[in-house]
Amino acid sequence: MKLNILGCYSATPRTLNNPTAQILEIKNHLFLIDCGEGTQVQLRKSKLKFSRIKRIFISHLHGDHFFGLPGLISTFRLLGREADLHIYGPKGIKEAITLLLKLGDSWTNYRLFFHELNSKDSELIFEDDKVTVHTIPLTHRVYTNGFLFREKPASRSLNVVAVDKYAIDKSQFTNIKKGKDVTLDDGSKISNAELTFNPPKTKSYAFCSDTMYQESIVPQIKEVDLLYHEATFLDTEQHLCLKTKHSTAKEAATIAKKANVGQLVLGHYSTRYKSLEMFKEEAQMIFDNVLLAEDGRTFEV
Repeated sequence: MKLNILGCYSATPRTLNNPTAQILEIKNHLFLIDCGEGTQVQLRKSKLKFSRIKRIFISHLHGDHFFGLPGLISTFRLLGREADLHIYGPKGIKEAITLLLKLGDSWTNYRLFFHELNSKDSELIFEDDKVTVHTIPLTHRVYTNGFLFREKPASRSLNVVAVDKYAIDKSQFTNIKKGKDVTLDDGSKISNAELTFNPPKTKSYAFCSDTMYQESIVPQIKEVDLLYHEATFLDTEQHLCLKTKHSTAKEAATIAKKANVGQLVLGHYSTRYKSLEMFKEEAQMIFDNVLLAEDGRTFEV
């Protein structure tokens, strides 16, 4: 599992920094998470293939999280895209995007599917045989979700030596990989633990976009391998969090500690600060394993 940071700053643009956008590579999927201005350029720089993006997850309808989406959709069209594109985001995203396409006479030559969200409770919004995606309800100035990505357990792998030892027929391999025991012709039973190895540990990633401090999300993100949590302010500006409904680095670290996550990635920094190291230092007073999101940086689990 790999997280590619395309942009990680808050709303005010800067020459060398971009607003929120990420690519999560998980089980052969390339999921785009948020799509601030400049996402197309950042995708080019990252050398990630546009065509592999089949699903886009938008946390909320503030410009620094989705204003890059109309341009990306149009670019897909110009590149001759034929594959379907699924977009998950708050109610209203379909109206916003299709209005721009209509006014610009830029209808796509591929199918667009909008999955509009309005539930205040966590819900499963995507599932296949390898991955699940749930919403993480957050508290911001507009309806906002984070997203929880989890790998599904893989099949157990065969212990070839043990299988050969008992001369087990290949017709039973599928059931063995599913965890079933085997009964031999003489009636003796061979436990699955002897015939297989445990699959690799599943990985998980939680993306917590713009939100004020909210302990209610802790049970849902408990023990995820990687947590991205916004940290717009330092503790010296904590008084701004109530007005803007954002979090501090200290608050993000507190959530990470309470959830016992593997690693914490901070992002969505206010441009008022001259050094990102201050965010890391503040967070590490609460939680040790802190990483700083930076445009173009990748994190592997």
